[in-house]
Amino acid sequence: MATINERRERERAQRHQLIVTAARELAEEQGWDAVTTRRLAERVEYSQPVLYSHFDGKSAIMGAVALDGFADLARRLGRARRAAPRTALRSVCRAYLDYATERPAMYQAMFVLPTDLRFAHADTPAPMRAAFDAFVACFGEDNPRREALAEIVWSALHGLVVLADSGRIPPAGQRERVDLLVSRFTD
Repeated sequence: MATINERRERERAQRHQLIVTAARELAEEQGWDAVTTRRLAERVEYSQPVLYSHFDGKSAIMGAVALDGFADLARRLGRARRAAPRTALRSVCRAYLDYATERPAMYQAMFVLPTDLRFAHADTPAPMRAAFDAFVACFGEDNPRREALAEIVWSALHGLVVLADSGRIPPAGQRERVDLLVSRFTD
């Protein structure tokens, strides 16, 4: 039988996730400018002070949304890599671009909008590291530059996403661009 404290902690975790889910859904429907603590409080039917008991403000909420996104992205990239081991890099790159296209608000929270989340640090959250490690795993374990190569590929993909999203390059050519990028690393 659960203790009162365990029940309260479980309810707190459920409220936390409810707020994160509501923020993501609101951002997906109307963009991140529409995500305010007032609107979130209305959507989750809790007061703004309850939101502030979970988060220090909008940037902390976006950070929590981003972490959920990184966990989802890491799962997708891992599946893509395992499903096609001979063409792992191409599969991971395509899965990354598909994710960015399917989840633009989530992608913005993860990579474009400011958050307190930090990459490549001792305190980098596990979901972020797992997403990066899916790229690293595409390069041989004996390659001393595999992390640098993963950073370069990830950076190039991010550039493709942002440039296509802003209309600076045609979105229709993304698969060809990925094939060209991957060929530079696999030839």
